[in-house]
Amino acid sequence: MKKTPSLESRVDYALILPVFFLLLIGIVSVYIAVSQDYPHNVASIVGQQLIWILLGISFAFLVMLFSTKFLWKMTPILYVLGIGLMILPLVFYSPTLVASTGAKNWVTIRGVTLFQPSEFMKISYIVMMARSIVTFQKKHPVKTLQKDFQLIGYLTIWTLPVLLLLYFQKDLGTSLVFLAIFSGMVLLSGVSWKILLPTFLTMVVLVGGFLLLFIAPGGTTFLHNMGMDTYKINRIAAWLDPFKNAKSTTYQQAQSLIAIGSGGLTGLGFNKTNLLVPVRESDMIFTVIGEDFGFVGGVTLIGLYTLLIYRMLRITLQSNNRFYTYISTGYIMMLLFHIFENIGAAIGVLPLTGIPLPFISQGGSSIISNLIGVGLMLSMTYQYTLSNEQRYTKSRAYKKITIKRIER
Repeated sequence: MKKTPSLESRVDYALILPVFFLLLIGIVSVYIAVSQDYPHNVASIVGQQLIWILLGISFAFLVMLFSTKFLWKMTPILYVLGIGLMILPLVFYSPTLVASTGAKNWVTIRGVTLFQPSEFMKISYIVMMARSIVTFQKKHPVKTLQKDFQLIGYLTIWTLPVLLLLYFQKDLGTSLVFLAIFSGMVLLSGVSWKILLPTFLTMVVLVGGFLLLFIAPGGTTFLHNMGMDTYKINRIAAWLDPFKNAKSTTYQQAQSLIAIGSGGLTGLGFNKTNLLVPVRESDMIFTVIGEDFGFVGGVTLIGLYTLLIYRMLRITLQSNNRFYTYISTGYIMMLLFHIFENIGAAIGVLPLTGIPLPFISQGGSSIISNLIGVGLMLSMTYQYTLSNEQRYTKSRAYKKITIKRIER
C-alpha cells in the first residue's frame, strides 16, 4: 500500500542546500566585518542578521505553500502594495543617511531605519511582469512585430511607476536591477530580434558616448551642470581610476582592491582583516571573503551561486508552467545582476552602485526579499510534485473503478 506523501517529500532540498551554505558564509562574513569595525556591536548586529534570516525562512516556507491560482490572484495586490511602500522613503527618511548615501531609499522613523521598500518591490514586480506576459500571450497567441511592440508597451506600464519612484529616491543602482529584470523577461517572452538588436546597439552607443563625454576635458563639469549628482560622478571616477584620489573620493574602491589583492590564493585567515573598507558588512562584503579566504573563498562563493542558478533552471524546465517560468526568469535575472554588480564593483570591473550581495550582505530587507524569492522557486517544485500526486491518485481511483466494473 502506497503511503500518503508528506510535506517534506515535496520540498526541493537540492535548492535549499546552496542557499543554506550561502547564508552560513554570510553570517561568518558579517561577523568578521563587524568584529573589526564595530567590535562593541557584534552581538546586536549579528543577532539581527540571524533574526532576519529566520524571518526570511518563515516567509519562504509560507510562499512555498501558495497555490498557483492564489499567487495569480494576489499578484495585482502585491504590486499595488509594493508601490505604496516605495512612496514611504520620500516622506520618512533620515537626512544623515541621505547625505552619506545620496539616496532616499530607506524608511526611517524617529531616527530608526526600518527597511528598504524597493527590495520587496523586486519580488512584486517580477510576479506582476510574469502575470502580464502570460495574460498578453493568451490574448494574442499569434506573434507579429506589432504585437511585440504592444507587449513591450504593456510591460512598460508596470515598469514606469517603479522607475519614477526610484528616480525621486535617487537610487540608480536599484533602477538598474529593475531594468535587468525587465530585459531578461522581455527576452524570454520571445520578442523579435528586429526589436532587440537595434535596442541593444542603441544602448551600447549611448553608454559609450556617455563614457567618452565623462573622460573628456570638462566632461564631469558639464554632466554636473546638467544635473548629475556629485556622488554618481565620484563613483564612476573611482571605477575608471580607483587610485587617483585614494585618500578621498576613491578611498572605498582603492581599499577594496587592496584588501582583495592581499588575500592571495587562500587568504589571510579567519578574522585576520587588516584594512579598513567602508560599509564592508553590506555593499563591500566580498572584500571580507577575498581578504580572509582569498581566491579559493571567492571561487567557492561563485560556485555556490552557480549551483543555485543551475538548480533554479532545472526547476523551471521541470515545472512546464509559463507563469512560473517567467517568475523564475525574473528572479534569476535579479540574482545574476546583484552577483555580477556587487562582485564586479569590489574587484574594480564595474562601478559601485550600492547593491548588496544576495544572502551574504548584512541587511534585513535584502535577506528577506531574496528568501521570499527562494520560496517562490520552492513553490514551483511543491506545486509540480503535488499535481503529480493528484494525477497518480486519480489514476489509481480510475483503475479501481474499472476493475470493479469488469468484475461485475
